[in-house]
Amino acid sequence: MTVHALPGAATLAACSQLFRHYPLAVTPQSADGGSRSMVLMNRAAEPPGYFVLTQADDDHFVIRSWNHRDGVNQEIRPGAPVSAIIGQLVTSSMPVPHDGALLGWLTDSQVTALLAVHCRPAEPWDDPVPGPGIQVMPLAGTSDLPHWPPFTTSPLDDGRLWDYVERGQIVDIAPLITHSAGRAFWVPSPDTVGARHDKGCIVITGNLSAGEYWLPAGIYLDHWTLREGIPAPPVGDLLMRPDVLDLIRKFR
Repeated sequence: MTVHALPGAATLAACSQLFRHYPLAVTPQSADGGSRSMVLMNRAAEPPGYFVLTQADDDHFVIRSWNHRDGVNQEIRPGAPVSAIIGQLVTSSMPVPHDGALLGWLTDSQVTALLAVHCRPAEPWDDPVPGPGIQVMPLAGTSDLPHWPPFTTSPLDDGRLWDYVERGQIVDIAPLITHSAGRAFWVPSPDTVGARHDKGCIVITGNLSAGEYWLPAGIYLDHWTLREGIPAPPVGDLLMRPDVLDLIRKFR
């Protein structure tokens, strides 16, 4: 089958629109303010998977496969042809919240679950890494499923993630955390200490208020742990574990 090359203007405009409309999905690739990027999820791609869209400058983008061996690595520039396949990837993919994002699920202005996003691409590029994921962590001691997100078991498969953001049911917790030094901590699971810290729990040592919503003090655990009835360790024990991180350091 022949794949015809198309003018890149429409695809270029779609790239720019993604970066404008989904700021919560955008992350800088370096601390010095270098190129920005976002992760895209495309279920219709062949094969289905994740892609990284990088904004080199205002009119220059690059899209590549999450894993180098999958083969997509395409520049998108003004006047340059773009294959229909690349155009489809850009226009029909769903952005994923950026790596390290901490979101809250609201129930009547109260955060009842935290959502920790893990989607750091491979470094170097062709190293194998797990695909993006969102860990849903309701408040320990609560088992009221109606107060849990409807997508708790598979947030990225729901397809309505950004609808919830637009309706204000999902909020960005980072601004609240940056004004709460010493009151919010990430505690890696014991089996991840010294490795990738993409599993763990969050300890909030005092109620935090952002005005339009509030985050209760407590331990926020992975929903599977809560479903199995496993009790949360004492707060003091959790905060004594190695590699505990004050969350304010993640957002400054």
